[in-house]
Amino acid sequence: MQTVIDSLNNALKTALEKDEHVLILGEDILDPYGGAFKVTRGLSTSFPDQVLTTPVSEAGIVGVASGLALRGFRPVVEIMFGDFVTLAADQVINHAAKFRYMYNDQVHVPVVIRTPMGGRRGYGPTHSQTMEKIFLGVPDISIFAPNLFIDPGELLLASIFDVDDPVLFVENKIQYTQKLVIDDDLQEFIIINHQTSGIKGEIRDFTSPIQLSLRDAPSPSVTIATYGYMADLCRQAALQLAYEEEIFIDIIIFSQLLPIDISSINSSLQKTGRLLVVEEGTVTSGWGAEILASSLEKYGNHHFRAMRVASNDSPIPAAHILEQTLLPGVEDIIMAVKKMV
Repeated sequence: MQTVIDSLNNALKTALEKDEHVLILGEDILDPYGGAFKVTRGLSTSFPDQVLTTPVSEAGIVGVASGLALRGFRPVVEIMFGDFVTLAADQVINHAAKFRYMYNDQVHVPVVIRTPMGGRRGYGPTHSQTMEKIFLGVPDISIFAPNLFIDPGELLLASIFDVDDPVLFVENKIQYTQKLVIDDDLQEFIIINHQTSGIKGEIRDFTSPIQLSLRDAPSPSVTIATYGYMADLCRQAALQLAYEEEIFIDIIIFSQLLPIDISSINSSLQKTGRLLVVEEGTVTSGWGAEILASSLEKYGNHHFRAMRVASNDSPIPAAHILEQTLLPGVEDIIMAVKKMV
């Protein structure tokens, strides 16, 4: 069974084979090391002219990649830890995301920034954060986050070839070694693909949300919106709630976090009237807050109820027991659902 690392590595190999204009840049990505989480292993050996090691300067890497993108290349940057996207924020927010507007739509900057986010590895306050929310308000960038229920490699290939503006591609550290979930693993659930207008206006299943609903179950009481690693925790919570509490939920799993399309929530929300958002990032001003606000504006009425499950507004400790307490888990999701109903 393919893991998330396998899927991402195969996608990068496919991209390098398909187009010599695809370049991979990053720190320690050459063999035999192959990157901090081994996503680029084997690639520099097979494509020595397209896989380029860099100095330790995230701003410099993204700046060079943006210049390469302006010259017709399709660079993929690996930022070793997601916490370090703050060092490249100026290049992304004030430059790469603005060039198309500044130069009258005559240029595009198709640079993909891959980076691992999230905790649960004991890496401490500066290597464990979930920080994609700081880019949510930036116009003209896209944010994607793979999960176990889609092919992460297909999502990455779409980011590389089908988006002509900057992409932040968020990979959760815990998911790297996990196996992809196939339909046979989801026999308790009905899987609904919410096809929305994807990138370039086309219908693309791997960027559109999917919905998991328990098979042959009564009408759901709560709608959950989530993404990334938290999607599988929501699946575990849904099973436990159904079997132990007879509470049934719909899970809407997003792969594209920006631009945000909340239309997939509507049909479930009309049945439940309750929306729970689940994310690993800190609770204040997060992706979940935006989902709730947008849903309330578009679909809200006097029956609408909403809650958030997220990390506490605190630095992430290195001690395992404290880290587990701080970050949201299955029990937090269960408690929130029970409180809502």
